[in-house]
Amino acid sequence: MAPPLPFSAPGPVLVGMVHLPALPGAPAHTLPMDRIVRRARDEARALLDGGFDAVLVENYGDTPFHPGPVPPETVAAMSRAVASVVDVAGDHPVGVNVLRNDARAALGIAAATGARFIRVNVHAGTMWTDQGALTGRAWDTLRVRTTLAPNCAILADVHVKHATPPPGSTPEDAARNLVSRAGADAVIVSGTGTGEPTDPDRVRRVAGAVPEAPVFVGSGATPDSVAGLLTAGASGLIVGSWIQTGGRAGAGVDPDRVRTFVEASRSVQFAPRDP
Repeated sequence: MAPPLPFSAPGPVLVGMVHLPALPGAPAHTLPMDRIVRRARDEARALLDGGFDAVLVENYGDTPFHPGPVPPETVAAMSRAVASVVDVAGDHPVGVNVLRNDARAALGIAAATGARFIRVNVHAGTMWTDQGALTGRAWDTLRVRTTLAPNCAILADVHVKHATPPPGSTPEDAARNLVSRAGADAVIVSGTGTGEPTDPDRVRRVAGAVPEAPVFVGSGATPDSVAGLLTAGASGLIVGSWIQTGGRAGAGVDPDRVRTFVEASRSVQFAPRDP
């Protein structure tokens, strides 16, 4: 049986990104772990104090990403950072995304830290990316979840950003497969890349294809676009670029931009979908 989603918010669910700097082993790694952990804690606190409902931690600085399993040093470093974020988050749910597509590592980190959801870029099917062809391992991920983190929800991308789907694959078909055959608990719709706007019509099409599952917007949400995305059928927004300094992903969370975004989203007349 799938776990219930860990989010409880009167309006749209707002998930704020903590973009970790390059971790040990990554080509751009420079900061000591103490500073990385402190920055993650501070950013999570700024997100939650500003009104966000949840936090999602990912190894954003680790480019170029591994196409398969990440090495032990990445799992160790992320576990330390995520545990610190869970500690400051209290009752707010914390999630994990291990880039580029290591769902098993994400579940392991969740099991060790108490994180309550993971994001999986390619959970089912195949996408062509700058790491090559990435193929989902839903069959393995769901079995591992049963033993490691049975209460951890899976948020899966529909035609994930920075990637090209195979010919003939539509967002609607991909979403239906993710939910009905691959066991995703919610789906994510994004633009073409980090910070790129998500098309409200694409959200509407996916929401219509999977009325039983929540749909999250995974990129490009701004105070100006919130209303259109929510009225198109989004149940929640995963926000990174706009709420960071200068609107640049990885630049660090800006508390003033966090408050501006929250005010804009809470002002929208929101009618949650009833799967």
